[in-house]
Amino acid sequence: MNYTACALCPRECNVNRQAGETGFCGCPDTALVSKTMLHQWEEPILAAKYSGAIFFGGCTLGCRYCQNRDISHKPTGTPTDSAGLRQMMQQLIHQGAENIDLITPTQFLPTILPALEEKFPVPVIYNCGGYEKPETISLLKDKV
Repeated sequence: MNYTACALCPRECNVNRQAGETGFCGCPDTALVSKTMLHQWEEPILAAKYSGAIFFGGCTLGCRYCQNRDISHKPTGTPTDSAGLRQMMQQLIHQGAENIDLITPTQFLPTILPALEEKFPVPVIYNCGGYEKPETISLLKDKV
């Protein structure tokens, strides 16, 4: 999985995001992190108090009534590489996150996967809309 001939989601736009092209999601070839935060009451089965929420810009769905519309329909956020993303996750855990909650992550899978290579002491949640390819699910095995 990579950003050239992008086929990360079932839409399979086949655009070359490394060359600046954008497909349905409108995203570049690096993760856009719109917000990180300790999120109270999110994922209560996996967190008694705080989830470590990482909101990514852009989305592969484009739902009309999206609660995160401002960041998902117009991809916004700080460009972040795998090392920076891992550091954000570690900071959230240090602040008390009981899990890492990756919110709308699919369009940045090539950046996210290296950040998950080394296991964390808390669960990682792949918080997506469910519109995923079987290949994506298999890549996430033992990581989320």
